[in-house]
Amino acid sequence: MELKDELKTKMIEALNLEEMTPADIDDNAPLFGDEGLGLDSIDVLELIVLLERNYGIKISDPKQGKEIFSSVSTMADFVAANRTK
Repeated sequence: MELKDELKTKMIEALNLEEMTPADIDDNAPLFGDEGLGLDSIDVLELIVLLERNYGIKISDPKQGKEIFSSVSTMADFVAANRTK
């Protein structure tokens, strides 16, 4: 649970979602599209940088990124399994 809250906090900072708190982000809500956070392709780049900078994770396959960034829960699972920092 701690990792999810940490990811939410870092996402809020990286994506300038100042009006939001970690509690506002549902762990299983979609991050992209009309539902959930409604993030776009520019936001994906920010999330990739966030994972690389904070957790030592490099994402080279865009298809993999689509799966990883489908929700906070999928991101947390991926980070927990692949982090080097």
